[in-house]
Amino acid sequence: MDIPARPENGNQAASPVAPAKRPKKRTSPSSKRPSPGPEAPQETSPQDQEQHQFGPLPVGTLVHRALTALGYENPTPIQEQVVPLVRSGQDVVGQAQTGTGKTAAFGIPLVEKIDTKGNPKIQALVLVPTRELAVQVSGELTKIGKYVGIRVVSIYGGRSMKGQLEALGRATHVVVATPGRLMDHMERGTVDIGQVRTVVLDEADQMLDIGFADAIAYILRSTPRSRQTLLFSATIPGPIRGLARRYLRDPFWVRVGGDGEPVEQVQQVYYEVADLDRPKALEQLLTQSSVVTQALVFRRTKIGVDWLVSKLKQRSLDIEAIHGDMPQSHRQAVMERFRAGSLRVLVATNVAARGLDIPEVSHVINYDIPDNLEEYVHRIGRTARMGRDGVAITFVSEWDFPMLDAIQAHVGDDLKLEQLAPLKS
Repeated sequence: MDIPARPENGNQAASPVAPAKRPKKRTSPSSKRPSPGPEAPQETSPQDQEQHQFGPLPVGTLVHRALTALGYENPTPIQEQVVPLVRSGQDVVGQAQTGTGKTAAFGIPLVEKIDTKGNPKIQALVLVPTRELAVQVSGELTKIGKYVGIRVVSIYGGRSMKGQLEALGRATHVVVATPGRLMDHMERGTVDIGQVRTVVLDEADQMLDIGFADAIAYILRSTPRSRQTLLFSATIPGPIRGLARRYLRDPFWVRVGGDGEPVEQVQQVYYEVADLDRPKALEQLLTQSSVVTQALVFRRTKIGVDWLVSKLKQRSLDIEAIHGDMPQSHRQAVMERFRAGSLRVLVATNVAARGLDIPEVSHVINYDIPDNLEEYVHRIGRTARMGRDGVAITFVSEWDFPMLDAIQAHVGDDLKLEQLAPLKS
């Protein structure tokens, strides 16, 4: 069986079938450039004086030093567009997939705005849908602000409240939080967001899908009305537009890529596989090809995740599970292995994998087809990170054809049928 490798230079193999033609792409939300928003709060004691170039963007010495240490040479498209807007104090709605560099897009100017000497209060708040994303975003912000001296604290469920109270008891400049756990702290009076200057809603569509709409509204109402608000989302459904209209002031809309479309570097293929044959098909994909360097496999349910991992571990595959019912310490250990590249295959539910940024993932495998188009886009966005190429594979049976047709109507001839080699008994 030929397993698709990461395509070189974006080229894709010819398809044995001719899927539906790609429909005309939709245009971005119509909006003229708004007048400049209120001036961003000035730092009491500017950390950086001398300016260096990060591509076309000027950045201060200490931030430039951090970006160099991270291996960032030039800004991504969303960074190039968003950084100047955030610096100006403008509210922003950014539509981009995870892996396009959006954390640094808001992280660079956020770090620049922090007053580390004259204001020990929480100055920036980043809301995210999952604990894994909270750890990931706080880690990246800490690295960007390493030489500036900012202190970032992440708070999320599944972690001891005592440890979070101790962390919040020290001077904290930036909090990265899941909405539910942040509300717990607000109700206890253990976190003060009354002086927050900047609020970031990251993966906003996912937060609404999980059911955090009321929590987000409560949190935003508890911050100063003069705050700057930045909203980032892979898709812009109606509820996201409503959130932007209500809580953002004349936001500037930035879009990288199409409206809810996968990034161009993802090669998309599907195999027609009967449900009972899927474990063998997955094993064959993973064991008979060296091109699958690291794979993220999606299943609909936690029970399905555990069953599949147990079955393939019996076949001596390097594979682990991650979902919401697992202890936080175990989830964190698994994610650390996967990020470090010492774990080859991770099987996850949609919720557990939301927002994860693992650059070395070469293949995403939809063992179960997603329930809707937006979920498909989110899933396959876990590969082809930061300009890399990647492959998204979807297993389908006759029961999946209606959803396959919906996906294919949207992505057109980017989704190709491939043939599996005969499965060994």
